[in-house]
Amino acid sequence: MAFIPTVDAAKCEGCEECVEVCPVEVFEMQDDKSVPVNADECLGCESCVEVCEADAITIEEI
Repeated sequence: MAFIPTVDAAKCEGCEECVEVCPVEVFEMQDDKSVPVNADECLGCESCVEVCEADAITIEEI
């Protein structure tokens, strides 16, 4: 089972909470926005979704 994290850049407020909470370092800040640079490492734990107050992150299970 694989997971695909997606960040809606229009909603992302650049708070970096997802970067801090992710146990496998999926996210990185680029131009003050979160980008899932290591998406293939996503565990599907949804920690990032829970801390994102802007509701900018979704995780799709494939």
